[in-house]
Amino acid sequence: MVNPGSSSQPPPVTAGSLSWKRCAGCGGKIADRFLLYAMDSYWHSRCLKCSCCQAQLGDIGTSCYTKSGMILCRNDYIRLFGNSGACSACGQSIPASELVMRAQGNVYHLKCFTCSTCRNRLVPGDRFHYINGSLFCEHDRPTALINGHLNSLQSNPLLPDQKVNTQQLLISFIRAPWTVQPLLPSKGVFLGGCLLCTLLKKYRVFRRTGFRNRSVD
Repeated sequence: MVNPGSSSQPPPVTAGSLSWKRCAGCGGKIADRFLLYAMDSYWHSRCLKCSCCQAQLGDIGTSCYTKSGMILCRNDYIRLFGNSGACSACGQSIPASELVMRAQGNVYHLKCFTCSTCRNRLVPGDRFHYINGSLFCEHDRPTALINGHLNSLQSNPLLPDQKVNTQQLLISFIRAPWTVQPLLPSKGVFLGGCLLCTLLKKYRVFRRTGFRNRSVD
């Protein structure tokens, strides 16, 4: 798998060399016309899937996220770990198996999910307000909000399902998104940029219809 910020690329692949390539997902030999290169391994396009939603990552984008053995699409990564993957209050990473609280796409340690004024912890069942990145309990909500001059972005009671399932949170190390690199074995070259988009469209049309030369414009 290749970091978007680096200049490294998958090793050159030729049609002959693929006879011994094995998929990192299923372990089977790769004989497909198209394959994916991610996390320093080769994959069948059907085998590189999001651990949560099971979406085939080559079909929904050109990047994926990996954390503690899980491979995630962008939507599930943000849903589980927020935009940064760290606690939005203290900025520290979240230990393995620890439950988190979420608000407006951000995640928090349980101990950090507190009212900005009284510092009391907010727990499931509490009503809270999320304003300009700060959390407020119902008692300490800003006066402007009480008078109707300020709109709260979040004023719903916390529900138990706002916790993230511990089985989905085995956090030990945050890694940056990595580019999923499709290769065309028969050409023996690494493809990227606009050419990559065209090839993926053609491949998806072929998978869906069985027609190789159908227009993708």
